[in-house]
Amino acid sequence: MTGRGEIPLVSTLKELCRMCYSCVRECPAKAIRISGGQAEVIADRCIGCGNCVRVCSRNAKVVRGSKDRVFDLLKKESSVAALVAPSFPAEFPGVSYRKVVSMIRSLGFKYVCEVAFGADLVSAQYRRLLKEEAGGKSYIGTTCPAIVFYIEKYHPDLVDHLAPIASPMIATSRAIHKIYGDDISTVFIGPCLAKKDEALRDDLAGDVDEVLTFTELREMLLSSQINPDNLEPSEFDPPHPIKGTLYPIGGGLLQASDLPEDLLSTDIVSAIGHKQFIQAIKEYETLDHNTKLLELNCCEGCISGSGLSQNLPLYARRGYVSNYARKRVSLTDKTEYKKYIDELKDINLQVKFAKDDHRLPAPSEEELREILKKKGKITPEDELNCGACGYDTCIEHAIAIHRGLAEYEMCLPYMVEQLKKVATELSESYKQLVEARQAMVQSEKLASLGRMASGIAHEINNPLTGVLTYSSLMKDELKGTEYEDDLRVIINETMRCRNIVKGLLDFARNTSVEKIAANINDVIRETVNILQKHVTYQNVKFHLDLDDSIPLIEFDVSLMRSVFNNLSENAAHAMPSGGDLFIKTSFDSSKNQVVIVFKDTGIGISEENITKIFDPFFTTKEAGKGTGLGLAVIYGIIERHNGTISVESKEGEGATFTITLPAFGKLKL
Repeated sequence: MTGRGEIPLVSTLKELCRMCYSCVRECPAKAIRISGGQAEVIADRCIGCGNCVRVCSRNAKVVRGSKDRVFDLLKKESSVAALVAPSFPAEFPGVSYRKVVSMIRSLGFKYVCEVAFGADLVSAQYRRLLKEEAGGKSYIGTTCPAIVFYIEKYHPDLVDHLAPIASPMIATSRAIHKIYGDDISTVFIGPCLAKKDEALRDDLAGDVDEVLTFTELREMLLSSQINPDNLEPSEFDPPHPIKGTLYPIGGGLLQASDLPEDLLSTDIVSAIGHKQFIQAIKEYETLDHNTKLLELNCCEGCISGSGLSQNLPLYARRGYVSNYARKRVSLTDKTEYKKYIDELKDINLQVKFAKDDHRLPAPSEEELREILKKKGKITPEDELNCGACGYDTCIEHAIAIHRGLAEYEMCLPYMVEQLKKVATELSESYKQLVEARQAMVQSEKLASLGRMASGIAHEINNPLTGVLTYSSLMKDELKGTEYEDDLRVIINETMRCRNIVKGLLDFARNTSVEKIAANINDVIRETVNILQKHVTYQNVKFHLDLDDSIPLIEFDVSLMRSVFNNLSENAAHAMPSGGDLFIKTSFDSSKNQVVIVFKDTGIGISEENITKIFDPFFTTKEAGKGTGLGLAVIYGIIERHNGTISVESKEGEGATFTITLPAFGKLKL
């Protein structure tokens, strides 16, 4: 069983998290849940590898701190030993190791010891274990606590294969207690976050009091204003190590234990880094093998731990550690070393591990396919496996969604498609809003002009009637005189004025719509049959493309015939030398409306005029040949039928008028 503090090892500052999913991608335990676009570390699933901390460019990951407790420990206790990990040269490049010891001692530590000696003790245990188990049981190395946590949680069936040997940190602490007394306190200082949780294990309680990362050590030195230039060099307190200094480098356990990995044999195999160790465990679990020892490191050696503050290249870090290792071998007194080895030969370095199963159930094939379908992954070809979500494959992401660890929105192609849909919907909504606004403006304009036109028409109509009546009487009385032609002009112009007034009244009058269920195609055919006999259309060729499957709709036959007459007349005037008029009907089932299109091959409408085409009194005809009310009246009629009318045209390319009428529903009365 694993003991844990109340504060999680790693947590997320949500205000800094920006949904890059780097932490998800790098977490070997998939211990990070995405909820509402925010990354949340699940404490019970975390193995403490620190990959999420290392890869977070936003510094949104916070590690459980130990500085305050260590400062308190140094104040309260007179005998506190610092257990320094052998990777320290990678944290303090170019600094004499004796200066490093002095800096740590200046914080108040009575003893500053090397964990590398504990590594030597552990190496001896591995040599003994493999010798005793020659040809027998296979083991997985337990020097890396993140690996131990991973196996306990996600491969619990392999717990019995974990080597029952303490880590160098625990081995060093037990050795220091035996040498300097059980009453001293110990603080481990190193690059590993998982050590913080290893020290809290129930079965290891009391071995190590606190754990500091190298980053925290630097912060303590800074806050304590410790300057190495002002310190006298100091040596590590015994016992001193020999080969244990190699442990931070990948494969260091094997070399320190004199157990080289032979490429011609599978007796001893090593794997470093989270990609390699996961694959190695899977193969170890499922394949028959003769491996005696599988050495695993979650990081690329401890020199790559996320508790390091220095961002040096990997081989530079390795170089600093190797240089110190060579120096330490030459400096260590072999006689003294053997004395401590003999003194500590009976020290208990045995530990026990327990299953802590955190495996989650996998979805059924049907559930998996349903999740993939929702993401738009219908066929295997749709599974891009781009990794943008933080998972290697689309299937892994789908499984994580089923387990409540991931969200659909993490899938970049899925979100792109969703955004496209939203953009299309917004564009359509905007278009509808613009059209509705234009229709509202047009309606208000027509209503206002209608009221004005009605008043003007009534005021003009009465005097015109008088002028026409008396002009006709005078023409009869003066027939045959020189005034007859003048009176004829007066009568004709008065008649034209009366027609204009009639148009104004028709435009202004809110004529009731007498609706009946009828076939719009029949009305078009009847209208065209009549128009074709009129001299105006002698050079116009009608082309009918009428969809006979369109449903009956309710409309005012007389008013709609007037609409078709006006549109046809305008088309004829736009083709003074003759042309073609195409009339087409269709049914739009998606919008439940009938569509009527009038398309001519005339002179077209200029871009300047097309926005004013439905305005009252606007006309492009010569003076005296049009009132500019025809299309305005048409607009009003279509509007009262709850329909729409629009125009598309380019100068010299004809014009297309499109009418839509609802197939069902109430008409505006």
